[in-house]
Amino acid sequence: MLTSRKDQKNTVNVTKYLPQLSEAKQLEAEQKKNVLILVENLMEREEATFKMIIDCLYDVGSVNYINKKFKVRPVNRIMRLIARLSKSGFRTIAFYWVKKNSPKIIVDWLLSKVKF
Repeated sequence: MLTSRKDQKNTVNVTKYLPQLSEAKQLEAEQKKNVLILVENLMEREEATFKMIIDCLYDVGSVNYINKKFKVRPVNRIMRLIARLSKSGFRTIAFYWVKKNSPKIIVDWLLSKVKF
């Protein structure tokens, strides 16, 4: 029995092309993953250290920024007080950002130093 064209379904075999990574690229990807895990582990173990680093950077950065933008002495003092009061909120937000983004940034930077 012959079937009409309407009854026939056109099927197309699609072959996915998966490029094979060279052995060196596979090793690099695996080592990048290992270094990322190690840096994330370091961030977890040394949480207090990273919080202290953030505090120090905030102190220096806020004073420098306020001195640069607010030359009038009374306004300068008020802004420093506001900066001191907002430090704990900044620390929480900054540590969340650092914990989320820094391991990848650090690993990419380290790998850029060993690539030729």
